Amino acid sequence: MKLLHTADWHIGRTLYGKKRYEESAAFLDWLVDTTREQQVDVLLVSGDVFDTTTPSNRAQALYYELLPRIAAAGCRHVVVTAGNHDSPSFLTAPRALLKALNVHVIGNASADPADEVLVLHDPDGQPELIVCAVPYLRDRDIRSVEAGESVEDKERKLIAGIRDHYAAVGRYAEQTRERLDRPVPIVGMGHLFTAGGHTVSGDGVRELYVGSLAHVHCSVFPECFSYLALGHLHVPQTVGGSDTVRYSGSPIPMGFGEAGQTKSVCIVESGPEASPAQAEGPAVHCLEIPVFQALAQISGDWSTISSRVREFAEAQKPVWLEISYEGPEITGDLRAQLDDVIAGTQLEILRVKNTRVAERVLNAMHADEHLEDLDVHQVFERCMISHGVPEDQQAELRTLYQAAVRSLDEMDTTAE
Repeated sequence: MKLLHTADWHIGRTLYGKKRYEESAAFLDWLVDTTREQQVDVLLVSGDVFDTTTPSNRAQALYYELLPRIAAAGCRHVVVTAGNHDSPSFLTAPRALLKALNVHVIGNASADPADEVLVLHDPDGQPELIVCAVPYLRDRDIRSVEAGESVEDKERKLIAGIRDHYAAVGRYAEQTRERLDRPVPIVGMGHLFTAGGHTVSGDGVRELYVGSLAHVHCSVFPECFSYLALGHLHVPQTVGGSDTVRYSGSPIPMGFGEAGQTKSVCIVESGPEASPAQAEGPAVHCLEIPVFQALAQISGDWSTISSRVREFAEAQKPVWLEISYEGPEITGDLRAQLDDVIAGTQLEILRVKNTRVAERVLNAMHADEHLEDLDVHQVFERCMISHGVPEDQQAELRTLYQAAVRSLDEMDTTAE
């Protein structure tokens, strides 16, 4: 039997205003082809199917059009659990209908372990796999709130709640296996942040519990799991040095901090033909996902930036760029200069960070202010101060700026 573990699709994701539907569609096409070529029997999706709890029509279409294609590619079962970005009720609404395609959706944590333990059957109707499909465990699912509790008390109760939940599900799975007339492997799923988990700047990974880190140690998971398919962290990685406890990572880079990072899915094989070392667990290997949209970060002075941009232009490939200007000169028309350099190329600049201008803004701030505490309008006011804009011009500039911000907001909420 062969499983494919993936997670964190974040369909509907944007990057500095750029919709990323084409990348998601390309990945899902690749996933269908890979499922067919690898003869995958079970597809595991460990949370964050969508980027928001209210996905757009286009995001929904990509997801629902995928499911029958996966079945047509020969995959017998799909198991989908909700992540912290997903709406449990939205994911589970068509659950009865999707079950006809052998798509099993678990959106909410349940007090009854039976609701999260699935027995999957082979084409002959014989049980072949038990899946402990644990979704993202929300705060209210795993702990009670008490007045006056400390942060330490909260974290202790969260970790204990996660441990107890997995222990109950694991016990039920083992009891279920004992009732079957054949030995079958037990696979776990989860959407959480493990201790020591690796993230990168700008990857969009959120802390799951407000006011608490609550990173769980791999010892909280039951020993009955032959493989644990995790989601939430976007960097592909193992947990606790175990080859069978893994984050598949996101299929596309969530931000420029992941530019150049290799993305992958995990192929898990069990059975006598899978590996000569089956006593040590299933065989696991990663399949690299192609790059559907290249991202690149460029930083330095103007000479360095312009040189690197021209190098990308000469490659004649579409690349989205993040530029960080760190030169000694203060240049107010940096974006215009960059637009001149990329004119007629396949390059697109999504973000420009002008550290010299930022320094001037910081100098115009009060001693008790921090840049991250200011909204876009307050930053604009500091910019006018730092650039010495005459008072008789400030009102008109302020009106134009506010109109531009409103226009961008409207584009962001209406674009598909």
